[in-house]
Amino acid sequence: MSGLRAPGDGRILVAGVGNIFLGDDGFGVETVGRLAGHELPEQVEVADFGVRGVHLAYQLLDGYRMLVLVDATARGGEPGTVYLIEAAAPGEVEPQAPVLDGHRMGPDAVLALLDTLSAGTGGTPPGRVLVVGCEPRSLEEGIGLSEPVAAAVDEAVRVVLRLVRDEVGNTAAAAADRPAALAGDRDERRAPACGKS
Repeated sequence: MSGLRAPGDGRILVAGVGNIFLGDDGFGVETVGRLAGHELPEQVEVADFGVRGVHLAYQLLDGYRMLVLVDATARGGEPGTVYLIEAAAPGEVEPQAPVLDGHRMGPDAVLALLDTLSAGTGGTPPGRVLVVGCEPRSLEEGIGLSEPVAAAVDEAVRVVLRLVRDEVGNTAAAAADRPAALAGDRDERRAPACGKS
């Protein structure tokens, strides 16, 4: 970590999480691996965190405007269904959950730990957290994604690319010099209309 930074610097982290030894739980890891082959805006970092949830929580203290978590997400849909979920404020970790077990920390536990770490260090969590998830078919032991989940990876890549490009575009638009834009509007209104009598 290179010192705490403010999340307003526009940096975006795309984090693939999951266990590649549990079938479709490797969806996030596979998706960020595929993203690595795409040209991304310079503010976007893509990383495979696998089962290292504690590492991800500490990484987020380095100051990001937005986090995109990519993970298998069971919500009762058809296997291979891709979801886009805007996360609310970090929820409570279930009382039975092993908070610091890096091999069992799901996104909720990571975000809850991040909230605790931020309070203790003065760091700022990302202003926006999105989850790009995929309905798994099987989370049984074994390497490799099921057919519908493997087929959904390309769609998830497209969703992530759209999200980060939209966010970078919105950040650039918000940073534009507003007074100059207003001056341009005034000039346009003063321009003589041609062809009117």
